[in-house]
Amino acid sequence: MSVIGHGVDLVEIERIERMLEDHGDRFLERCFVESEIAWADQGPAVRSERIAARFAAKEAVLKALGTGLRDGIDWKDITVTRNDLGAPGVRLTGRAAEIAAESGITDWRLSLSHAGGLAMASVLALGGPS
Repeated sequence: MSVIGHGVDLVEIERIERMLEDHGDRFLERCFVESEIAWADQGPAVRSERIAARFAAKEAVLKALGTGLRDGIDWKDITVTRNDLGAPGVRLTGRAAEIAAESGITDWRLSLSHAGGLAMASVLALGGPS
């Protein structure tokens, strides 16, 4: 498998806290699917960190796709998932999935972290022969 795209993004956790205070559910419902919101809502101490990391992941995926948030892509077209071991993953739907398929992307590798008031995401878009 080859690397087709790579995206990295940093988000200030405080910025997400302000978005949640100012816009609350409107911000969450615009950018995240129910499973992402439920995962973040497991405790107030980690809510902002988890939302910030997932927002960074969505931005990183857009960079790996090479599109940004345009060409009919919606925030909810990109979902951050978790496997049985808790490792993060990426699931695409809608226009984002179409663009990924057109680009030959068949798999994703996602890493998330947060420290020092920042949340970080790094994503590899993979495709081609395995």
